[in-house]
Amino acid sequence: MILLQAQNVARHFGADVLFEHVQLEIQSQARVALVGRNGIGKSTLLKILVGQNPPDVGQVITSKGVTIGYLPQDTGLDSTKTIFAEMLTVFAKLQAMEKRMHTLEQQLGDPKLLADEEAYQATLKSYEQLQHDFSDQNGYGYQAEIRTVLHGFAFGEDYYDHPINELSGGQKSRLAMAKLLLEKHDLLILDEPTNHLDIDTLTWLEGYLQGYSGALLIVSHDQYFLDKVANEVYDMSQHTTRHYKGNYTKYRAEKAAYQEQEWKAYEKQQAEINKLEDFVNKNIVRASTTKRAQSRRKQLDKIVRLEKPQNDNKTVRFSFSEDKPSGNQVLDVINAAIGYSATHVLADPIDLHLKRHEAIAITGPNGVGKSTLLKSILKQIPFLRGEAKLGAGVDIGYYDQEQENLHRNKTVLNEIWDEHSTMPEVNIRSILGSFLFTGKDVEKSVAALSGGEKAQLMLVKLAMNHNNFLILDEPTNHLDIDSKEVLEKALLHYDGTILFVSHDRYFMNRIASNVVELSRQGTKRYLGNYDYYVDKKAEEAAITAEKMANAGPTEVVSHAAAPAQQDYQLNKEQQKKERKLSREVAALEQQMTTLDQQSHDLQVAMTQPDVLAAPTKLTELQQQLETITAQQNQVETDWEEKSLALEELTGD
Repeated sequence: MILLQAQNVARHFGADVLFEHVQLEIQSQARVALVGRNGIGKSTLLKILVGQNPPDVGQVITSKGVTIGYLPQDTGLDSTKTIFAEMLTVFAKLQAMEKRMHTLEQQLGDPKLLADEEAYQATLKSYEQLQHDFSDQNGYGYQAEIRTVLHGFAFGEDYYDHPINELSGGQKSRLAMAKLLLEKHDLLILDEPTNHLDIDTLTWLEGYLQGYSGALLIVSHDQYFLDKVANEVYDMSQHTTRHYKGNYTKYRAEKAAYQEQEWKAYEKQQAEINKLEDFVNKNIVRASTTKRAQSRRKQLDKIVRLEKPQNDNKTVRFSFSEDKPSGNQVLDVINAAIGYSATHVLADPIDLHLKRHEAIAITGPNGVGKSTLLKSILKQIPFLRGEAKLGAGVDIGYYDQEQENLHRNKTVLNEIWDEHSTMPEVNIRSILGSFLFTGKDVEKSVAALSGGEKAQLMLVKLAMNHNNFLILDEPTNHLDIDSKEVLEKALLHYDGTILFVSHDRYFMNRIASNVVELSRQGTKRYLGNYDYYVDKKAEEAAITAEKMANAGPTEVVSHAAAPAQQDYQLNKEQQKKERKLSREVAALEQQMTTLDQQSHDLQVAMTQPDVLAAPTKLTELQQQLETITAQQNQVETDWEEKSLALEELTGD
């Protein structure tokens, strides 16, 4: 059954065409992704589809009786009710049925009704029918359903009585989606539903939507999410749409193949046209070949010329570089704690060590303090305990997801020029042009920019500072997929060090060399990318499940009685080995730090004028450096072996 159709839909802004000739069809239980660069008109099209705005041309047809649920970007639930009370409003009809059932139950126990057999049977029949309808519509399970969805969006029972108007913007956004899912519309239209969701919630939402009984139309920049949820794609480009079967990855491959075919067909036709035109030009005035030339001219006139393939997917062009390299040890945070007070600790203990060239991703649930940790490292929020120690020559560049380091009242041009006042205006404009700020765009105020444009402006500032240590807080927020790919390439070719927070799993997988999981209990490091992290977490869960399954009754009682043992620690002998390996790893790390400093000091000494003027002294220092380098290699090898042994022993 066709739920919704867009037929030849267009949107114009004066003489400009945003999109036209849009054809879109959504069948029952369809899983549709709508993709395209920022500014192409995806959100505008969604508003036309749900009837908020009429199309300038064409029509949208919705089948009779079809209900549509729509979640705009960055929307939030506005209510004075508590969380659970607001979710209950979705089931007002069932609550009325439940109330009616209780009324009938009381009537059926009334002696007066019992004395009137005919009235009693009529009431009993009404009650039985009502009870059947109530059960058929999940009347006995709707409160459990509310709990399931709220839990999926990270709202435990301690939140149920919390007033919604006291929540954060991100929490209100999650509640708006939770309520929409509970309403069970025939068609859900979701505009960037993954914003404000951490990875655990994203994973839960993917599973929930895969089993959703209605149809889905989703706009998202999350490639992992689209691959899991969508099985057909409408691509908005060249001011119109093209339909592809399959998930996002298959769409990208098919689109590339289609564009290649377009170019081949165009180039083949151009070669044929050039050949005919050349023959005509050379032979039209020759008596002996004029007729043949005229024939070729007729052939040219009959050719239906293919338009030159276009690509309007303009993306930013930039790279990151460092003015001066840092030392080998970039950052050390040891046994620290973050939060806002002794009674409001977010995570403890925190251990974080970064060496030059590493790219570390920090992941964890919303509210655990990922952004707070970055701000504590930057000394914007003090650590509750401990401190961040930066290595020699470290120069930090910071990308703030809240975009607070932009000045709302400045123009785009002045936002950059004021920080680089000696640079000619033409150079500033050229750099801004590589980030898609062209012409009058540079005269816009920062306040007037979209979220994506502000993100691009922040990347301009970051790229121009040439820092050797980048701290990035959700850098892919507001970027379309093409722009994210450019950012990924820039970071992959960057020679400095990266510490970043992201919930974009594809981005994490591409950039991270290690993943640090942040929780209330502190930090836990995984020596691989995001896929490795997921595999390791699954392995840990399987080991825990196996231990629980193999535990005898005594062990189960013991665990119940002693919560501190619920992590199923190894036996005493294993714990002894673990402590020994931990001490050895710590000692090797300290040894590596000492050797790194010695190597650095030697290299500095070798550049001194008096040493350069004394070949014998230079040779002596070179031999010392070679000895230190050999020691470094051996210590790093020993550290890797001990670390792997410790990882196998602890399951980390």
